[in-house]
Amino acid sequence: MNDFKGRRAVVLGGSGFLGSHLCERLLRDGASEVISLDNLVTGNERNLVDVAPLGNLRVVVHDVTEPLHLDGPVDCVFNLASPASPSDFAQLPIETLRVGSVGTENGLRLAREKGAVFLQASTSEIYGDPLVHPQREDYWGNVNPVGPRSAYDEAKRYGEALVTAYARMHGLRTRIARIFNTYGPKMRLEDGRLVPAFVAQALRGEDFTVFGDGTQTRSFCYVKDLIDGLVRLALSDVTEPVNLGNPRELSILRVAEAVRNVHGGDGRIAFKPLPRDDPRQRKPDISRARTLLGWEPRVSLEEGLVETFAWFRKVMAPRAPVPRADATRPPSRHEERERRG
Repeated sequence: MNDFKGRRAVVLGGSGFLGSHLCERLLRDGASEVISLDNLVTGNERNLVDVAPLGNLRVVVHDVTEPLHLDGPVDCVFNLASPASPSDFAQLPIETLRVGSVGTENGLRLAREKGAVFLQASTSEIYGDPLVHPQREDYWGNVNPVGPRSAYDEAKRYGEALVTAYARMHGLRTRIARIFNTYGPKMRLEDGRLVPAFVAQALRGEDFTVFGDGTQTRSFCYVKDLIDGLVRLALSDVTEPVNLGNPRELSILRVAEAVRNVHGGDGRIAFKPLPRDDPRQRKPDISRARTLLGWEPRVSLEEGLVETFAWFRKVMAPRAPVPRADATRPPSRHEERERRG
């Protein structure tokens, strides 16, 4: 493949934050059909409302830990199915492990059956609390296998091993993206990650909650940049893992300051104890992505925050109440989802 025009793609986790942006990008690039599969545990079909008019989007509610059966050809399977925020995998550790293991293998089997490229969305979490800085793809990581973050970390580490085994044993064309902190529109308001938490607090006029002393660092990549990296990787012949993230390293306090400046509010800092196994530093070495994909982030944190604020203002605006279901019949699945929000 040299582009997605006329191609058919499957996005596992297509109703999630990254998945919905990927569906949009693929359709804008001319994909003949994009199939989103998502069980909606952390995804939301509302994320695809503005995507559907762009082309042939098929939305299927399906748990990828169950076998996948699709008619017709498939050119690429993107595996983005997994809870991805600390609050999610703290509440759903077994589900996180199953989607990273059983779900990944079901996606690999589908790709093998169809002769498709399989792209695994892995994570910077496989580096754990890194002892090497910045993190290169040849660093094996410093992960606590029984800590509070272990369900997500180990699921993704296993996923990489499984993808590699399918490539070696079955000749499957595979790609592995190690995704660093990403932010932007369509993040869930209460998903527990730093940027949506700070933006929501700014809009509510609340203090910014900072865990630890705020000197720990992260690197934040705007979602459109990240999606561009995924597409480039899928279209490449690069089989080794590739870091995708923004190498601009910022302290947590600096991020809070950037959010405050973009919002134009006051907001004080409220310090809380640092969670166990929270990484002290995180920064990608993206030399491989620059050299092999010609990719690097282009959107600054400040520019991305403007778009993110616009999204959250829309989400937090009062909405008309959902009409109550007719008392003579049970509510439909759509009505029940609307009621739960």
